[in-house]
Amino acid sequence: MVLRNFPEAVKEFAIQTYQKPKDEQDLRLTHVSFSGTPQKHPYNPDKVILVIDPYSSNVSYYEFLTRDISFVEELSNLVDSTGRIIPLMRLWVKKKSIGTRSTPFVVADTNQPL
Repeated sequence: MVLRNFPEAVKEFAIQTYQKPKDEQDLRLTHVSFSGTPQKHPYNPDKVILVIDPYSSNVSYYEFLTRDISFVEELSNLVDSTGRIIPLMRLWVKKKSIGTRSTPFVVADTNQPL
C-alpha cells in the first residue's frame, strides 16, 4: 500500500546553515547588511534573491552568491491580511563581492507628452 498523503520532508534553505559570528564588530568592518525577504533563485542554486519590500508595488530585489553571505539574522516577520507569514532577514554580505540590484518594470508609452 502506498501512502499518498504523507508529508514531504522540508528542504533546508541554504541560508539556514550560517553560524553567528564570534565578533560582531569585525563583521561590521568586513561586511555590509541588506534586509528583505529571501527567496531561492529560480535556476541557480548558488544564488539567493532578497526582495527588498515584498508588499511594495514597485518591486526591487538583490541577488547575491551564497558564498558571499557570512551571516543571516532573522528579523520580525510580516503577516498579510490573509494570514500568510513573510519572513524578513538581514544578510551580511562580504565587502567587495559582486551583487545585482534589479528593478523590473513594464515597458509602455507614457500617457502625457514630455
